[in-house]
Amino acid sequence: MKLSKFKFDLPEELLAEHPAENRDESRMMVVHRDTGEIEHRMFKDVLEYFDESDVFIMNDTKVFPARLYGNKEKTGAKIEVFLLRELNRESLLWDVLVDPARKIRIGNKLYFGDDDLVAEVIDNTTSRGRTLRFLFDGSHEEFKAIVERLGETPLPKYIQRAVEPEDEERYQTVYAKNEGSVAAPTAGLHFSKNLLKRMEIKGIDFAYVTLHVGLGTFRSVEVEDLTKHKMDSEQAEVDEANAEIVNSAKKNKKKIVAVGTTSMRTIETSVSTDGFLKAHKGWTNKFIFPPYDFSIADAMITNFHTPESTLLMMTAAFGGYDLIMKAYKEAIKEKYRFYSYGDAMLII
Repeated sequence: MKLSKFKFDLPEELLAEHPAENRDESRMMVVHRDTGEIEHRMFKDVLEYFDESDVFIMNDTKVFPARLYGNKEKTGAKIEVFLLRELNRESLLWDVLVDPARKIRIGNKLYFGDDDLVAEVIDNTTSRGRTLRFLFDGSHEEFKAIVERLGETPLPKYIQRAVEPEDEERYQTVYAKNEGSVAAPTAGLHFSKNLLKRMEIKGIDFAYVTLHVGLGTFRSVEVEDLTKHKMDSEQAEVDEANAEIVNSAKKNKKKIVAVGTTSMRTIETSVSTDGFLKAHKGWTNKFIFPPYDFSIADAMITNFHTPESTLLMMTAAFGGYDLIMKAYKEAIKEKYRFYSYGDAMLII
């Protein structure tokens, strides 16, 4: 499969700058793989497609305020530092992206807040990537508290506006628990507490997995031959209890729904030879694109993704390339909202 097959023209006004007023009242396109039928619904109608003992697999990762603004020593130049992941807890070593990168060299010091935090650049990793060591004497908890205070919700760059107070709550799922993501698992943003309660009353079960979203999920594909693209590794975990919830549903022929591409990648990373979900703790760099045989999920909820993205490729692998590209054409015609704060697609 070639990269150019995933090109399409996306009008800029369809990139959602703000979330829907209520989480569960965004629009939802329902794509039926067996008939090719496409329906237009509201997200809260998702309840109508599932029954008692069906299982929704949710990614319970929590976004942390990963975007910091600091000043370079001597010149005072303003530098954006995007925290990607902690490399060493004791030494406070972090993998980061800096902007503008051309100004930041090994040995430079960066100051954050009223000099509450100081970091030294100790390595170059990619053109914009650096390794920073934070120079901080307090406990790890105190360090995290300062990052929490100084950091900003890491909205995607395409959102041109400034971060607003509501983003702290809305760019986070209502069931977020394990901190570690630099981007929200966006399919989960549509679930409200009220909708989860109604699903529970209907007898629908939930299994939670964790995949800490890194920028690898969004890194652009730069090779025409998709087999040559390498995904960045992201931390993923499935515990025994949640694997058992999924496997029990599978044995009982119940529907299993992967909520988002991150949940899907997590479960597909950890499949036993007989097609069941295994407990797993580690890293995944799994890249799913057509053709691909899925082992666990019968249905998938996802947002509308940008052209040539790995997220669109996985969606096309699950829904069928022709049907998904047809659905995207329809979504543009019907003015569905795309990307993180956009509308949802249910593929069944």
